[in-house]
Amino acid sequence: MQATGTLAIAAMSVAMILSLRPRWPEARLGGLDKMYRLHKWLGIGALGLAVFHWLWSEAPKWAVGAGLVARPERGPRPEITEPVRAFLMSFRGTAEGLGEWAFYAAVVLLLIALVKLVPYRLFRYTHRVLPVVYLVLVFHTVVLLDYAMWFTPLGPVLALLMLAGSYAALVSVFGAIGRSRRVRGEIAELSQYPGVRSLETVIRLGSGWPGHKAGQFAFVTSNQLEGAHPYTIASAWKPADPKIAFVTKELGDHTAKLAKTLKVGQPVTVEGPYGCFTFDDGAPRQIWIGAGIGITPFLARLKEMAGTAPDAPRPEIDLFHSTREVDDAALERLAADARAAKVRLHVLIDARDGHLGGQRIREAVPGWREASLWFCGPSGFGKALRADFAAQGLDAETRFHQELFELR
Repeated sequence: MQATGTLAIAAMSVAMILSLRPRWPEARLGGLDKMYRLHKWLGIGALGLAVFHWLWSEAPKWAVGAGLVARPERGPRPEITEPVRAFLMSFRGTAEGLGEWAFYAAVVLLLIALVKLVPYRLFRYTHRVLPVVYLVLVFHTVVLLDYAMWFTPLGPVLALLMLAGSYAALVSVFGAIGRSRRVRGEIAELSQYPGVRSLETVIRLGSGWPGHKAGQFAFVTSNQLEGAHPYTIASAWKPADPKIAFVTKELGDHTAKLAKTLKVGQPVTVEGPYGCFTFDDGAPRQIWIGAGIGITPFLARLKEMAGTAPDAPRPEIDLFHSTREVDDAALERLAADARAAKVRLHVLIDARDGHLGGQRIREAVPGWREASLWFCGPSGFGKALRADFAAQGLDAETRFHQELFELR
């Protein structure tokens, strides 16, 4: 009981801390996408431990009720003379009752988050309840943790985790996550590419934006009820012209409505930048693979490179863009950006050229063994490419870069 409960609340505490999107672990963990992946798996681990903790509590009662075991004889409880311990024990019944209901709520809310039972706009509200549930479970833990454990090395560590987690929970409850990194802006331009069902939104930013690197992303709020959504930045940063661009594809309820709901002059909020998919690895050769809307970070990098000095050191780059849908204007613009950045562009249209695979890339880039690979697109495609190149001897751990960002 003590072990499972302690591990569960510790995992939840770390998950709560990561939900604040803190700067200091982002680079160490490889980006916010990796932080969210860890946040998700901590939630899964906490759920499993909490279920085991609950079963350990309830199973003996079920066994007694079924007549499988006899109810143990308990004598009178010894008198507690320590005032702090006595104070905590006075809340024992309340902590047990609240903890049980908080467990039920946590199971439902975590399943909604993990199984994606509801649309994102509703999920974000249900997920806002989890910090309240966490605070109830902190109370449950403080009261019911074996009192002697507070005086072991575990006690201070657990106390610090719960204090930090409680602070994160309160920040979340009041909607203040990322507040210090938010900047007001106004939509300056909207351009549609109907062939690929995509929309480019250019936002003029107010003061406070720290600048960004190509490959990073930001959270954009255009509708308070819908909340913030993450989008990869599709433009290079120019302090003299403080604009930021995003390219969004109609892939869900929210993005399908953007072309109709967004208007030039509309105020928006941009939070960020986040992410470490920034092409900074020092490799003499790079291979970029942008599948579908995954071309976005490479658009920003092409613009960034086009703005640097012609004699500035840069790797030799091949950009592969694999797409099922075609928009001539979008492809012409991509080709122009690639020429300006001196990047070799390979466009593959599924119906005309077939599917892109590792063998095809290696045939087009004979020096692939000296290259690092940067992939953005469907996660299954990226996983298959990573495995394919690893099987051919590429050190995928250090030279295959892939954005894994998912909000759920």
